[in-house]
Amino acid sequence: MENQRLEEIENISSPCRLCPHECKAERNEKKAGFCRVPTLEPMISSYGPHFGEESFLVGRGGSGTIFFTYCNMKCVFCQNYDISQLGYGKVIKVEDLAKIMLTLQKAGCHNINLVTPTPHILSIVKAIELAKAKGLHIPIVYNCGGYESVKTLKLLKGVIDIYMPDFKYGESEAGEELSKVKNYTEIALQAIEEMLSQVGHLEIGPDGIARKGVFIRHLIMPNDAASSFKALELLAENFPGIAVNIMDQYYPTYLAERYPKISRRINAREWSEILKFAGSLRLRIVS
Repeated sequence: MENQRLEEIENISSPCRLCPHECKAERNEKKAGFCRVPTLEPMISSYGPHFGEESFLVGRGGSGTIFFTYCNMKCVFCQNYDISQLGYGKVIKVEDLAKIMLTLQKAGCHNINLVTPTPHILSIVKAIELAKAKGLHIPIVYNCGGYESVKTLKLLKGVIDIYMPDFKYGESEAGEELSKVKNYTEIALQAIEEMLSQVGHLEIGPDGIARKGVFIRHLIMPNDAASSFKALELLAENFPGIAVNIMDQYYPTYLAERYPKISRRINAREWSEILKFAGSLRLRIVS
């Protein structure tokens, strides 16, 4: 199965059809597409125990976070824009990525947290296979923006334990304006459905640490720029009881000042109204 999986992933990695853009970049010839990743080798900016994630990922030992370079979305407000948009990072070998995973496990991290993994799926799956052969056993977390191809996700069945997608926008028009992607809402809903079919709802062990499942992140933006009421309503209608972290840490950075409606932080009224609304829905609110 593993050889067949890798063959299929390699086939859609160049010309690249890994994500919904299907830009067909010839990455085996060092040509970049929408995401700007010009290689089939892993490209990372940093790694280490991370204590800023959800409590059920962090625990006492931290979440073993690996930040991959570039992204298949171009969010004008990205807080990690130096990595996702400006390309801070370096190319490493697959063997080195496997060693990083084992190093994070040895350091006491509770999981391997793959941040913006979508363009790097081929090297990630190869590295996980190598690392598991040497004793990697902690959960693998797929930490993405939600703009995922169901066809590609199906190839990750059995590889990923915890899916952590954003559900950024309740209406696709906002995704096109603020993240430069088409049909975001419809595509993200389809992706979440596939993720749930693979690993189910979020499961947290008696030690307070997540073992498997799906949970969603949604960032509240000023002036309801993300159509948050609609986003939460869609999640509740399509996936009753799904775990959602509603986040309030938006601040204008990168190119946000060019967009007046998102050029400030959210205020107390906006935050309280969203929380009240979320409380009326069939959602499992987590943090």
